[in-house]
Amino acid sequence: MKDHTVLVIGAGMGGLAAAIDLARAGCQVTVIEKAATPGGKMRQLHPGGGPGIDAGPTVFTMRWVFESLFADAGASLSDYVTLGTADVLARHGWTDGSRLDLFADMERSIAAIGEFAGKADAEGYRAFCARSEAIYAVLQDSFICAQRPGLLDMVPRVGLAGIPALLNTAPHQTLWAELGRYFRDPRLRQLFGRYATYTGSSPFAAPATLMLIAHVEKEGVWFVEGGMVEVARGMESLARSLGVTFRYGEGVRSILQDVGQVAGVELESGETIAARSVVFNGDISALRGRLVAGDRATGPRPVAAKDRSLSALTWCVSAKTHGFPLSHHTVFFSGNYKEEFRQVFGRQSICEEPTVYVCAQDRCGDRVPPGETERLLLLVNAPAIGDQASFDPALVDDVRRRAWSVLERCGLSVEALNDETIATTPDDFEQLFPAGGGALYGRANHGLMGSFQRPGPESGLEGLYLAGGGVHPGPGIPMATLSGRLAAMRLLGKAHGTRTGWRLPQTAAPASRPGATGRTH
Repeated sequence: MKDHTVLVIGAGMGGLAAAIDLARAGCQVTVIEKAATPGGKMRQLHPGGGPGIDAGPTVFTMRWVFESLFADAGASLSDYVTLGTADVLARHGWTDGSRLDLFADMERSIAAIGEFAGKADAEGYRAFCARSEAIYAVLQDSFICAQRPGLLDMVPRVGLAGIPALLNTAPHQTLWAELGRYFRDPRLRQLFGRYATYTGSSPFAAPATLMLIAHVEKEGVWFVEGGMVEVARGMESLARSLGVTFRYGEGVRSILQDVGQVAGVELESGETIAARSVVFNGDISALRGRLVAGDRATGPRPVAAKDRSLSALTWCVSAKTHGFPLSHHTVFFSGNYKEEFRQVFGRQSICEEPTVYVCAQDRCGDRVPPGETERLLLLVNAPAIGDQASFDPALVDDVRRRAWSVLERCGLSVEALNDETIATTPDDFEQLFPAGGGALYGRANHGLMGSFQRPGPESGLEGLYLAGGGVHPGPGIPMATLSGRLAAMRLLGKAHGTRTGWRLPQTAAPASRPGATGRTH
């Protein structure tokens, strides 16, 4: 397929993965990226001109996704990215002064929960983990690693014997309701309900299927030496070794068509590049009527504002911290969790006492910050209204005051100079990643059909394929990476006349368990 030219729009995880798979299949691949570096939302900021702080995704899981991507290209992930294993998955604090760590070792977590909430909830956690593992086992091949299925497609994929297990994934129940079967302590429902926010959703509306995230984390969470951007840089380096060309600092104005078929792209500079195949790694709402114009509507429909996922208000800061002993990942909960999501999704505002997530980038395992200050990313959930409203400095300062108040009530003091803090708001995210109002996860995963409403790799326009967190199998670094692989497979299947049945090869299954290979701290 040396004569098959493919353009990839966007150097995010999905675009990079697609470029790697297409290049190793013999395609001539060019990646066009408006930013100056790869990674998409996986980026770093430099408060006060200091060392980079991860300003996007911060959690690295499902390592097998990346190991298989590199292995299929004849390379090793450990030669490109240095990983360290997290013993503490996350630390949690509440305004009543209570604290709880979750560990990679399930028995340690069970013991910690027993001390925190009692024997019944400790045993509830054991049962919860078993349910989470069962859900993941059913969905890994039939949904996560497969081309986008409909709800009815799942039955033949699991077989008649698998129907009870499929029903056990509980898409008809909300995550919050199902957690009540395992935990009496409301703080534990709050903690595990947070898994819904990993898909930009509310635990009060997201399906209980998302319990599978507990198993994903229990299978392994890793630190990335140099920050999360090193994953993108490693993937870019692999792609270049396969002959992929990268053009940074160049935005795409439109996707060109010729009688219902992709014909190439026009850059913002006015240059046109011909191609019969394009992979789009961006918000799908940027396609129809924007990048894909013309008399006949083509491409997936934009996500309605009411269906958007969470956005966020974040701060990157070099700061002194006192009091609460931070872990790499720490979550600070306030009292009224339901009100937080009612405000964000119902009133499109940020509640008075928001939950605050803190990534302490310099705290990896036993490693402590090298100086008096440390690099922090702080995040609160926000509505995706970046295309409708501006988060002016006064509002940002007010939310920061409220968020810092929650931290202080949990025991953490954060001291930073104003010029050493960079805030990013939903309207900033809209400018960086247009068309979603700042939604960081595409469509919210709400309701029975939430998991099936994201489009698959085919766009409806011949030759245009989709990748990224807004398409199947969903948001998150590994999922977005899988979306790029699925897009590449569908494109190659079309090129070879294969219409159906495209799934990830066996090498993409988790043949190596967490920690089996790669360098660690």
